[in-house]
Amino acid sequence: MLLNLSNHPSDNWSPEQMKTALHHYGSVQDLPFPQIDPKASSDQIAQLAEEFEFKIREINPDVVHIMGEMTFTFQLVNRLKAIGISCVASTTQRIIQQKENQKISIFQFVQFRSY
Repeated sequence: MLLNLSNHPSDNWSPEQMKTALHHYGSVQDLPFPQIDPKASSDQIAQLAEEFEFKIREINPDVVHIMGEMTFTFQLVNRLKAIGISCVASTTQRIIQQKENQKISIFQFVQFRSY
């Protein structure tokens, strides 16, 4: 099972991303990414990463898709990898469309990449 820890619930994923997740991991479960206070200290981020490590251990996924605030993500990925839980990020192709005075960015899923 792939545990999706991001600000993007799997219900909103493209059909391609969901198909890839199901093909490789069998199922997907969401765990909402925490709100990270930009004023939080490094110690507070470390404590939050520890809390999420325990939550994830209880869920016991095969792999965690983790995307979000970088310092928290870095700490949590390191903690999870140290206990044998694989972590992946989703990669996208950014497609820019220029319309009059508007720039529209479309992000097209490409693959899951291991941390």
